[in-house]
Amino acid sequence: MEHRDIIKPLQIGNVTMENNLILAPMAGVSDLPFRLLCREQGAGLVCMEMVSAKAILYKNRNTEELLTIDPKEHPVSLQLFGSDPDIMGEIAKQIEERPFDILDINMGCPVPKVVNNGDGSALMKNPVLAGKIIEKTARAVKKPVTVKIRKGFDDVHINAVELAHIAQESGAAAVAVHGRTREQFYSGKADWDIIRRVKEAVSIPVIGNGDILTAEDVAAMAEQTGCDGFMIARGAEGNPWIFRQILHYFQTGETLAKPSFAEVTEMLLRHARMQLDCKGEYTGIREIRKHAAWYTAGYRNSSKLRGRINEIESFDDLQALFEETLSYNEEK
Repeated sequence: MEHRDIIKPLQIGNVTMENNLILAPMAGVSDLPFRLLCREQGAGLVCMEMVSAKAILYKNRNTEELLTIDPKEHPVSLQLFGSDPDIMGEIAKQIEERPFDILDINMGCPVPKVVNNGDGSALMKNPVLAGKIIEKTARAVKKPVTVKIRKGFDDVHINAVELAHIAQESGAAAVAVHGRTREQFYSGKADWDIIRRVKEAVSIPVIGNGDILTAEDVAAMAEQTGCDGFMIARGAEGNPWIFRQILHYFQTGETLAKPSFAEVTEMLLRHARMQLDCKGEYTGIREIRKHAAWYTAGYRNSSKLRGRINEIESFDDLQALFEETLSYNEEK
């Protein structure tokens, strides 16, 4: 496959993305501040954290924050999870007026409390129910509905191809495939061959997910699977630049240098300010700690720094720590 053909606009239903690089929906990570940073760095689509259809139904007050969208992040995908077809359809209709562009159904989340409730990747064990959920949701709204699945529930039940086919028949506009089973969670190596098999089986766009950490990984996934889009999850943690790095590589053939510690500090402090504006100091500071650890991984003294990051109680603490670190971390 020619390099220049890999990164291109992607059409999902009536939504056109300027490129086919997508920030994955990640609970506790792909919140509003982080999505804005990834969009600025060139992501063609950003996906929100998953929201429970039942939580919206019962007007849970924490859900409103999860549903907040900024005009600067379009196009944006809102992800619902649930296992009752009527509730999923009803909630989809209820929230359709909100400013998201694509509605995604989560059939991949491996977390026990989600799976034990019959939601997320548990739906891969029940293809008939999965089909009903997709059909009710797709019929309820005019916006495109997509589905995120895994390779299968475990190694004995590898049914991503069947599920993707059901998704297509039930009205889904695209399917994203994570090349791991539920049993694997996020460990081991993602199986890209299952993405290829799904791509060969359906005509709707197929988005590959799993182990994309560099532009070379995008090229390799394109080569091995022929997929239409590339969903980046852990590769973006602490590295919103990944989208710019990939785009630069495919435009020029050059690999961008890793950001300097000064650039990392500037991005992190900006991210922290956005987080605090969004969530208040108490929650914002606690949530930025994990991002700070990700941002600094692989830089000099990062392990020593991580211990100190967990003691930060305010924005001023964070700024002071990073200014001090910057003074001995800058490349001489």
